[in-house]
Amino acid sequence: MDWNKLYQSRITTPEDAVRHIKSGDRLFLTGNCSVPQRTLAALVEYAPELQDVEICQALTIGAADYVAPEMEGHLRVNTLFISANVRTAVQEGRADFTPVLLSEFPLLFKKGILPIDVALIHASPPDEHGFCSFGIEVGLTKSAAEAAHIIIAEVNQQMPRTLGDSFIHVSKLNYIVPVNYPLPELPMGDEVGSEITEKIAERIAELIPDGATMQMGIGAIPDAVLKYLYGKKDLGVHSELFSDGIIDLVDAGVMNNSRKTLHPGKMIAGFVIGTRRLYDWVDDNPLIELHPTEYVNDPYVIAQNDRMVAINSAIEVDLTGQVCADSIGPRLFSGVGGQLDFIYGASRSKGGVPIIALPSTARQISRIVAMLKPGAGVVTTRNHVHYVVTEYGIADLYGKTIRQRARSLINIAHPQFQGELEKQARELHYL
Repeated sequence: MDWNKLYQSRITTPEDAVRHIKSGDRLFLTGNCSVPQRTLAALVEYAPELQDVEICQALTIGAADYVAPEMEGHLRVNTLFISANVRTAVQEGRADFTPVLLSEFPLLFKKGILPIDVALIHASPPDEHGFCSFGIEVGLTKSAAEAAHIIIAEVNQQMPRTLGDSFIHVSKLNYIVPVNYPLPELPMGDEVGSEITEKIAERIAELIPDGATMQMGIGAIPDAVLKYLYGKKDLGVHSELFSDGIIDLVDAGVMNNSRKTLHPGKMIAGFVIGTRRLYDWVDDNPLIELHPTEYVNDPYVIAQNDRMVAINSAIEVDLTGQVCADSIGPRLFSGVGGQLDFIYGASRSKGGVPIIALPSTARQISRIVAMLKPGAGVVTTRNHVHYVVTEYGIADLYGKTIRQRARSLINIAHPQFQGELEKQARELHYL
């Protein structure tokens, strides 16, 4: 059958599409700014007729009616990264959290560890050959969709067509829901223009060599760093995500990807998060390739980029170099994400620069601590950590003794807490 006729024959409404979801099914929900809003809303309406449907996801942007208390017994989220809209549900025990490296997230579905019955995806309109692009979220979605028995696809006139390993043929889509609405926007950066963020970003920029390939995690600090890179030359991108901030660097000729040792001339990522400006810019842009996360975040792949720079954040760091980035004590907050993938990948790169960055305090409490809070999760181990950066300086911990680490970290803590940290370090026989 001609693909166009096949496409037309599979068009349905969101309400009819979700009727193919059965009690006890496991669903994959595409996330970030690519959540299929119409279909998800229809699922919430249909939910009272369902029992024990599991929704597997990572970070999702927007309203999350599907984790409301009244969904208990009908829909239950199993999130592999805790985004703000499901955090309360996880902390109250109404949703589940599965810890996993971002590089291994899609493999849970591909290997059948979490078999997927239905994938809810969001795609661009088909091209002349009948291929839809996964658009702004390829990394976590492509492998999961390919592993599902049924694919329900919102095909959005406003979804960009991104290039790379980013396509699915209409013959693979069981139910097609045509939509036309703007994608959610999530500007990156520090909404209050924090002076502390700027100081940290400026210090990080000192560590970045010309010809570096960049990974920028989510948050204000990685985005702020971009403003301090205009004096650099021949930068590139290999990152699980990027946002609007890189556009001006590309336009300025700073980020030209020319010295990358893997995929030279191309910006490689799994997904993008940002504003309409970014979505328009990535549309059919041959500079950009989006790939599945099990490739982008594979430390072996990352390490093939010489001068690989990884910038990631933390909740707290102890005096031995342990990095907590996913919980506040035992209270689950986010997830490992791509931090360890890129910290380790950058550490194995020739000339690599793995960076953990954080403000020295939060709510007048030191984030450099003698010991992590009881129950805190260690995301980057003291064996993996290299550079830790606060607004007060840079601590190079790699190959250093505990005594040297403790001294370096106390030196970049807020001065208000340095005396107490030194006292605690002596009590622990670190100094």
